[in-house]
Amino acid sequence: MALSPHLLQFPVHTSSPGPDYLLFYPSPCQSPSPISVHKTKIPVVPIAFKVSSRVRCLTKSSTEEDRWSDSETLVSDDGGDDRDAAREDAKVQQPQRERIAPISYGDSLSLGIREPVYEVVEVKSNGMVSTRKISRRRLLKTSGLRPRDIRSVDPSLFLTNSMPSLVVREHAILLNLGSLRAIAMQERVLIFDYNCKGGKAFIDTLLPRLNPRNVNGGPCMPFELEVVEAALLSRVQRLEQRLMTVEPRVQALLEVLPNRLTADILEELRISKQTLVELGSRAGALRQMLLDLLEDPHEIRLICIMGRNCTLVKGNDNVECSVPLEKQIAEEEEEEIEMLLENYLQRCESCYGQAERLLDSAKEMEDSIAVNLSSRRLEVSRVELLLQVGTFCVAVGALVAGIFGMNLKSYLEEHVFAFWLTTAGILVGAVVAFFIVYLYLRARKIL
Repeated sequence: MALSPHLLQFPVHTSSPGPDYLLFYPSPCQSPSPISVHKTKIPVVPIAFKVSSRVRCLTKSSTEEDRWSDSETLVSDDGGDDRDAAREDAKVQQPQRERIAPISYGDSLSLGIREPVYEVVEVKSNGMVSTRKISRRRLLKTSGLRPRDIRSVDPSLFLTNSMPSLVVREHAILLNLGSLRAIAMQERVLIFDYNCKGGKAFIDTLLPRLNPRNVNGGPCMPFELEVVEAALLSRVQRLEQRLMTVEPRVQALLEVLPNRLTADILEELRISKQTLVELGSRAGALRQMLLDLLEDPHEIRLICIMGRNCTLVKGNDNVECSVPLEKQIAEEEEEEIEMLLENYLQRCESCYGQAERLLDSAKEMEDSIAVNLSSRRLEVSRVELLLQVGTFCVAVGALVAGIFGMNLKSYLEEHVFAFWLTTAGILVGAVVAFFIVYLYLRARKIL
């Protein structure tokens, strides 16, 4: 079956006009056959070369004809063709790898990697409340935060970020107070997990403070400080309310115990103790956070200069402002912040101390119950020991009775008083043996 040749036209620089043609066959697996260049009015010149296993494409550009000397050899031996083919394959694969290497953001989306989207409650400085969804990228752009800053308030990292924290940045304050996670900025605050108890308590505490009618003509603090104070107030109030709930129960249990030991009372004592441990740990963590914040004046001064044309001098953390009045206001706010933190620190220490005292009382009551139970177990053990001694003495008498119960003649059955004497002897012997063992145990202080 004859193969139809294909013609590829390319220019050849000759003096005679007319098109040039290259005649080739599509199959590279055939035996090497001559490929001829036909030129008008020029005899055909056969050029024999071996086509490698990979099909090579010849372009029409005349400028690339010079490159054929590097990539393809028209007349060469078999070994040279193999090395050229290997180099050709390497050159073809390298640009492909370079094109595959970069991965764009669209590729990550096609792989199923989605950007986190948070559903938050936004409370503005004028008291307006709205619910919105905001992406992580948008949140970082509007708040001026870094990705690592969001970790402290990210709801998905609740188990790893359970410790309370107050992180101050240039344009925002990040609050993590248990179930309350929020980002406070100059004109708004974003609240995560607003349906939880901490979020609801914070919103209920913050909104009345933003109402101008509740100011009573006093000086209004900046919005960020209002948010911080509302967060601390709601957190401390929740701890105090929980302490006020558990304290009467513990006091009632301390009055009843240890005289009345029942399963229900002991279970209630266990639950109350567990509640006190949890309450003390939370109050202690909040107390430690406030202590660390008071010992770091840099964080407090960052809160004071937020929203003002002021900077902190590196080294001594002194405040420098372009307007002297702003520097004076910042210094006054620093004192107010310290007094504010001291106030909530005292309340937190009071709550922590009361929880620890109740917990110590519960632990002492548990120790008293354990001693009481141990004394009762000791009494039971003494009774058991006495019963075991009596059983031993009776068993010895039963042994004597069993000996006389054998069907063997002992010549005692003919006597009239032999039965009564034997019975009296067994009873007296058992009683005497019991008292002897009892006195021995008392001498050894076992009973």
